[in-house]
Amino acid sequence: MEKIQVTHGETVIAEKSSMNFSTESNEEFSSDHRGPFEKSLEEKKLVNKINWTLLPFVGAIVFIQFIDKTTLSTSVMLNMLEDTHVSKDQYGWLGSVFYIGFIAFQIPNSYLLQKFRISRYLGTLLVLWGIVMCLTSLCTNFIQLAVCRVLLGLFEAGTYPSLLIIINSVYRRSEQSAAFGFLWLSNGSGTMVGSACSFGISHINHALGIASWKWPYIIWGALTIVFGFISFFFLPDTPTSFMFRLTEEEKEIVKERVQDNGVTRVYDFKKHHIYEALNEPRLWLICFSTLCNNLHTGGLVVFSTLLVEAFGFSKQHSILLQMPNGASTVLFSILAVVIARKTNQLYLGVAVSTTISLVGLILLVTLPEGTIKLVGFLLAWAMNGTAVMLLTITGANVAGYTKKLFYNGMNMIFYTLGNFIGPLLMFEREAPLYKTGMTVYCVANGAILIMLFLNRQYMARLNRIKLTNPNDEVSQASDDLTDRENKKFIYRL
Repeated sequence: MEKIQVTHGETVIAEKSSMNFSTESNEEFSSDHRGPFEKSLEEKKLVNKINWTLLPFVGAIVFIQFIDKTTLSTSVMLNMLEDTHVSKDQYGWLGSVFYIGFIAFQIPNSYLLQKFRISRYLGTLLVLWGIVMCLTSLCTNFIQLAVCRVLLGLFEAGTYPSLLIIINSVYRRSEQSAAFGFLWLSNGSGTMVGSACSFGISHINHALGIASWKWPYIIWGALTIVFGFISFFFLPDTPTSFMFRLTEEEKEIVKERVQDNGVTRVYDFKKHHIYEALNEPRLWLICFSTLCNNLHTGGLVVFSTLLVEAFGFSKQHSILLQMPNGASTVLFSILAVVIARKTNQLYLGVAVSTTISLVGLILLVTLPEGTIKLVGFLLAWAMNGTAVMLLTITGANVAGYTKKLFYNGMNMIFYTLGNFIGPLLMFEREAPLYKTGMTVYCVANGAILIMLFLNRQYMARLNRIKLTNPNDEVSQASDDLTDRENKKFIYRL
């Protein structure tokens, strides 16, 4: 065995006589030989400061987006379909057309993110989609609802790419799995808190002459607008943001952390970063894995209340029982992160989450009719752990600002395609089993396990190639090199 020290703080162990390769991610390895994930006391204090300053914004933005996106599934329990004369097949389309706007804006979004300050850009988007939420309460037919859903998707499209690049810039690569885990926990909390609030809202009963299904749109839309203005002025969007109140000593630590990440904010759009990304098999393996994972995400999110009602629960209880969905999202996101950090193997977190989700989908199809199906339904939400790992695999293994933005943008396009196609596989004639949709979702989970294993092996081969030249020159983060250009960049597996 040969132990070689490389930049980006990773200690790599390569066994020359074998094709096996393992990477011990040790982003904080330094001259005083601290162990994996260990930091100086000063850096620990800095990370705590970053967490308490940035993560409340991240949590609130994701929370608001998830509630706004899923308000449709709540409103359907409050007679929205009857009031707007929308059929259940048309309802499936309302779940999908959201992603037309979402996907249409991804490529322009990648360009705009490089041209404008993220806090100003994202704050503006929040205000715009809050306005659309409020306008949805005025809709009286399918066409009007569909237009509002497309616009909502358009303005929400910039949310995740904006937050991803902030996390990529502010946190070390070894810290990002926990940060992305928190991001997905906010989805879970959005489900739990949103369901509890919606249960309360469902008892409003035409207050002020306004139909019950309209109140969630009015309330959440108004809150979104308010938080948009807050984000515009105060969202910490760079490692040196004034919101972090950095001391001189902390500014020096930030410089070293930026060097570790290989992500430096630049305003020049570099086309060769995109060409490099397009020629990498791992881009497509990650993107198609994201698409497969979001087929059943889209289907289960849009049809969640209808499925639970079909298990034998009342309409209002179906709303309230979305809270366990949120709890499952939180639990499985934490599980994936813990597995990945304890084993230093990102793929293992994927394998566990995807397998549990597959078991849940199989149970949904095979269990007898009745409330027992709720068990399979809750297990199926383990796909959120897979989503966290997909974000981490991309965030930790792509360098170069334009390339990072492009990877995030492509990932969101395939995320959108999955969420668009997923609800359309839930045919009304197959209710309540929806066998076609569930079968496709099961096959998709199997494909994820295969594709991300191939992606892991591909990156391991790239690591072996880089280790054959241990004397390559060390680059600086300010050089804005891609992970392929930087010969010292070691991929986390």
